[in-house]
Amino acid sequence: MSKKILIVAGDAVEALEVYYPYYRCLEQGYETDIAAPTKKTIHTVVHDFEAWETYTEKKGYGLAATLSFAEVDPNQYDGLIIPGGRAPEYIRLHPDYGRILRPFFENNKPIMIVCHGGISLAPVKDLIQGRSMTAYTACKPDIEALGATYVENHVHVDGNLISGHAWNNLPDLMREFIQQVEKR
Repeated sequence: MSKKILIVAGDAVEALEVYYPYYRCLEQGYETDIAAPTKKTIHTVVHDFEAWETYTEKKGYGLAATLSFAEVDPNQYDGLIIPGGRAPEYIRLHPDYGRILRPFFENNKPIMIVCHGGISLAPVKDLIQGRSMTAYTACKPDIEALGATYVENHVHVDGNLISGHAWNNLPDLMREFIQQVEKR
């Protein structure tokens, strides 16, 4: 039986952080859905590190969301991926977002979070407290405000919570995520 993976995203999701996991999951033979606040073509962005004191942002590709958040039944999925970009800033405000996240934490299913994705965990703050994770450096105050311990490593695993600093950590993140999904 094929595994089923959910990727949550929205406009301004970082292109590499959504496309790489999406195609890697498909390559693995997993049925993979991309959910967004509304079922539509979402706009991705490309973040790069170019001799600025922060990252730069450019327009990326369009990507079809296969489900709206309202349509998601989280109990149908074996794993969850939360890419970064600016999408996490606003998807965390959607009334269905916490309902989607909670079962993955409560049922100890693999959760992979990249870069700014960690800031979207506010709706499940009670499940993050006492955990440890990493994220893009600028997100450290947000991670700590959730009650988690921020770890400086570029890839960190705390049980089912697999977190990474940025898109250049995706090979290691996906390797761990797939190992955990396969064990279920």
